[in-house]
Amino acid sequence: MKLLLAVLLLQVSCVFAQSNAFENSFYSNFTLETEPTEIIDSVKPHSIRKAVILSACLPGAGQVYNHLAMPKGKKKAFWKVPLIYAGLGASTYFLITNQQTQKELKQEYTNRIELKPGAAEWAGYDDQGVLTLYNQYLNWRDLSIVAVGIVYLLQVTDAGVEAHFVNFDVSEDLSMGFDPVILDYRTPGLKLSLNFR
Repeated sequence: MKLLLAVLLLQVSCVFAQSNAFENSFYSNFTLETEPTEIIDSVKPHSIRKAVILSACLPGAGQVYNHLAMPKGKKKAFWKVPLIYAGLGASTYFLITNQQTQKELKQEYTNRIELKPGAAEWAGYDDQGVLTLYNQYLNWRDLSIVAVGIVYLLQVTDAGVEAHFVNFDVSEDLSMGFDPVILDYRTPGLKLSLNFR
């Protein structure tokens, strides 16, 4: 048992020595070709606030702004604009039709109370049926208002979230590695390291 523990300890120390030698040789060969200020200046800042304000003023404008700021291979935001207008158009259509129908039902019920002739469209319903339909279309109108608000807020939120990821770069070389580590100065363990660049 002691022999096995000694061999394991020797292997762990060899791995540490190799990893330290690799890190030292890697960093000694690493040189910057440009000054750090030039690197910072070369990255054009993308305004998240501007994307949100554009999208709030004109639905879809924030998505177009994000699309234009993305690097050439990652452009994908333009297809959201037709979806945004389809969602806003459908919910607005239902809002308008439900509003008109509830107004017609309200007028029909008022005509029946005042003993005036009503519309032939609602002749098959009694007074209670017209009142029930009125309440139903009133609720649907309120839900349509909520739907318009949700679609509007979702597209504003989408523009803000997507603006965060305009300059987010994940290379195709994703790697994962395990390194030995000593925890609490006495317990051996493994460290998982994810390399995204």
